[in-house]
Amino acid sequence: MGLLQGQGSAPTVPAADAAPGPRVAVTARGLLVERAQAGDRDAFEALLERWLDPSLRAAFVILGNEADARDATQEAFLQAWRDIPRLRDPDRFDAWLNRILVNRCRSLRGNRRRTTVREINLSVLPESAEPAVGDDPPGEGGSLSLDAVEHAFRRLSTPERTILVLHHLQHLPLTDVAAGLGIPVGTAKSRLFAARKALERALEAELR
Repeated sequence: MGLLQGQGSAPTVPAADAAPGPRVAVTARGLLVERAQAGDRDAFEALLERWLDPSLRAAFVILGNEADARDATQEAFLQAWRDIPRLRDPDRFDAWLNRILVNRCRSLRGNRRRTTVREINLSVLPESAEPAVGDDPPGEGGSLSLDAVEHAFRRLSTPERTILVLHHLQHLPLTDVAAGLGIPVGTAKSRLFAARKALERALEAELR
């Protein structure tokens, strides 16, 4: 999948954003962002290299369909290329891109309104992840079959899937999860707790 397929000219940097406020230091990634903001396509694709596979996996788990995941990721990357001149803080690129991806997944899922639920392969999730909040999911010794987890995960809403994916699949701290969703950290913590509880209830239903 071409990262910027169908895109020709480089974005134009708006005058208001051409001279952001002074920063004490800029990371190497921040410098790449600034080059991309100036229209450097190679710099932008270098930024996306590390995000292509994680973005596809995250979109796939959220949407439950490979074709939709590829569409959402492609659309998110194209939107990022168009909008990167307006990114105020180059060092917040990761959280900013995550937010775009989540919004594209939401939009695509809402527009398609599928009537069938497709199989979600949760083998893309980490085999072990330390929960940020809440207790371990139910089950003897914490051991559950992958099929049970997959079926339970399909019962969750898109927002519940999304926050679990961001925190446990992409290993983002709550501060970055909150930034990606555009919500306060406290709200992200409570939503993550609620999503984990929803997954626990779904697992209990699967194990009955």
